[in-house]
Amino acid sequence: MDKFLYVAMSGAKQNMNELALRANNLANANTDGFKSDMAQARSMQAFGEGLPSRVFAMTESPSANFRSGPIKTTGRDLDVAIKGDGWFAVQAKDGSEAYTRSGSLSFDATGMLYNDRGNPVMGDAGPIVLPLPIDKVSISQDGIVSVRPQGATAEVIEEVARLKLVNPGNAQMMRGEDGLFRQMSGEAAPADPFVAVESGAVEGSNVNPVDEMVSLIDLQRQFELQVKMMKTAEENDRASSSLMRIS
Repeated sequence: MDKFLYVAMSGAKQNMNELALRANNLANANTDGFKSDMAQARSMQAFGEGLPSRVFAMTESPSANFRSGPIKTTGRDLDVAIKGDGWFAVQAKDGSEAYTRSGSLSFDATGMLYNDRGNPVMGDAGPIVLPLPIDKVSISQDGIVSVRPQGATAEVIEEVARLKLVNPGNAQMMRGEDGLFRQMSGEAAPADPFVAVESGAVEGSNVNPVDEMVSLIDLQRQFELQVKMMKTAEENDRASSSLMRIS
């Protein structure tokens, strides 16, 4: 009876874990550059006294879905989207280098260039700082950041930095607790000159809301089934106790 209850309880717990994962994906359906988490279940033996005769499923997230999201044209000079494979390099809160596909950029009063999550954007020589005051910023296909100084004529364009664009391979990437990606080795990836960007556009989330909603409904039904099994285990235990009292 304890094994029956344990299998049902562990099943309900794993359903809750995947429900949280799917709910997080759905919550980020409109987050630019977001990569949905994947979920899988594998069989695990329940060890204890005697032989491991019971098997339960363990839910885990082996990786993210690295499929590109839709490109949304904005017409904004500081919006950039990566075309094909590749990542923008940014500085994480702990000072380390991390990677993202979110390319909605802006700058503060000091000229520091940030992404929409407040992370400084990295160039080939470190965080990019624009020489203020300026009238216009443009980003070319190869990631060159150019500015027109305030008051200058239209033909005066100065190159100030180049976005650090990397492409270490998706198999080498893992998401951190801050939502940014890093190499599994922990090392900074080298710049890749073949990564190209599109100016005036951003990459949307690759979450499919319909698929996530269907998965949530299915998981909810599975959770209800596990709870019913736990209730059945309790009823069986009561029935066994009654038989013992009668005998």
